[in-house]
Amino acid sequence: MLNKVELLAPLALALLAGAVLPFQAAANATIGRMMGNSLWGALISLSVSLAVILPTMAILRVPAPNFAAVAQGPWWLWIGGVLGAVYVAAAAGVTPKLGAGGFLVCVVAGQMVVAVLVDHFGLMGLASKPLNVYRIAGVLLILGGVFLIQGPGGKAKMADTASTNPLTR
Repeated sequence: MLNKVELLAPLALALLAGAVLPFQAAANATIGRMMGNSLWGALISLSVSLAVILPTMAILRVPAPNFAAVAQGPWWLWIGGVLGAVYVAAAAGVTPKLGAGGFLVCVVAGQMVVAVLVDHFGLMGLASKPLNVYRIAGVLLILGGVFLIQGPGGKAKMADTASTNPLTR
């Protein structure tokens, strides 16, 4: 069993990771809008990610990967990068229309719908965790949250990038 520190550290990191997503989505959307297409925002984001991760790996002296082991793995090992690009491009393109909250509540809802199905069928090497009334109710509550957060009239108004708000300059 995990002690409190072993449990709290990953929870805090997960919360931090979630807390930065609205800023990432908004930054990518703004870059895309300023460059003329949301895909430019996605490309810039992924390029900056690469520019950050490579020196971080060097500083941490991350050992060379075992390509032979990965080559023997299932085909779906390689879809993470593709799916990451889909997410970043969607965030850059959709966040201006839905707002950060609207986009991210839809992301969470999509994640949870698919996650319970992945669990139910034990896909991608995970142990099976069958659907039950509680898990279905949880997903329905999350889907209700999409309506409550995005709801009628939930279209975002475009921000004026020349405003006095320091986060939009």
